[in-house]
Amino acid sequence: MKYLIILAILLFGGCSIKHYEHSQSKIIIMKTKALKFADLGYIRNSGNAVELELFVAGKTVFKASINHLVCTNEGCMSKAAFNEEYLHVTYPDSLLQNILLAQAIYNKTNLLKTDDGFEQSIQTQDVDIFYKVSRDVTYFKDAKNKILFKIKETK
Repeated sequence: MKYLIILAILLFGGCSIKHYEHSQSKIIIMKTKALKFADLGYIRNSGNAVELELFVAGKTVFKASINHLVCTNEGCMSKAAFNEEYLHVTYPDSLLQNILLAQAIYNKTNLLKTDDGFEQSIQTQDVDIFYKVSRDVTYFKDAKNKILFKIKETK
């Protein structure tokens, strides 16, 4: 019985309410097979735990909390399952989390430092990615899979 309680806490704790240290409003453009969005959103984080909340006309239309699981409006799932459903099955589990936090992807493969950030170009048989992080913009484009993320500072 003790183990069932511990297991339940671990499983349902992934979707519990978190208190984030940083909260920023951003202009977010997303184009994936399952999500198409261009409007205001919030990115909140504490360490590597991150939450993305998207709004249209002041109403929340999509919310995702990412820590060890990805929890959306529809429930929680593994990062790999999220990638398969919303992004691309071959992406690393931490890809969306890294983009939202403006961190390097694919274990810093082909990382080129710039004056105000970095760039990465990654080509494999499954992806053709250009990723750029600068002071004001985070830009991710996978030309092969037609996926785009652009996150800009609000002014």
